[in-house]
Amino acid sequence: MRNVRIDLHSHTVFSDGELIPAELVRRAGEKGHAAIAITDHVDMTNVEFVVSNVLKAKELSSDSIKVLAGVEVTHVPVHLMNEVIDRAVSFGAEWVVVHGETLTEPVEPGTNKIAANNRRVNVLAHPGMLSLADALSAAKNDVLIEITGRAGHNITNGHVAVTARKAKAKMVVNSDTHRPENLMTETEAMKVAIGAGLTKEEANLAVRVTPAEAIRRIT
Repeated sequence: MRNVRIDLHSHTVFSDGELIPAELVRRAGEKGHAAIAITDHVDMTNVEFVVSNVLKAKELSSDSIKVLAGVEVTHVPVHLMNEVIDRAVSFGAEWVVVHGETLTEPVEPGTNKIAANNRRVNVLAHPGMLSLADALSAAKNDVLIEITGRAGHNITNGHVAVTARKAKAKMVVNSDTHRPENLMTETEAMKVAIGAGLTKEEANLAVRVTPAEAIRRIT
């Protein structure tokens, strides 16, 4: 069976992940991935280092799996976020995730708003108690709202799904992989989507259709 799963949020040893890129990509392929975005954590101090190294992982792309070089802008003060995003893109990042206002970490209030209003952002990750205003901005600016498989961050998946639906914002199911067991098959990703309250139609869009459309636009 050909690989079909697309995961747009993962980490390697270039931030707080356990795997080097080659092993992450290999394991993702074994889990049925057709594409994976490596999005290691960055702020103003390490963005050039991370992007320059993650770009090298694109050599791991093959006919069966595509590797995207990205970043997750993480815990950056809101007044510096747009600058760090711009720097990441200027250094070559092709996929930008912003670490949203999850309830399990003390992310600065206003992070979701900055991400939702920046057209260079691709995914607002685990946005916690996402407001309708921010979800509407995300929809307007084509920022994808994440339904996450990561323990802890996923406690607000239901709220995020309801709010994104009201705003007609597009959703995507990501693993936020830090270790091998975090990777999800397509079947597992569908369970996360359904568990968040998505209908089967919405789950199909979030797991299969929206991620595929998103990466086609940048390749």
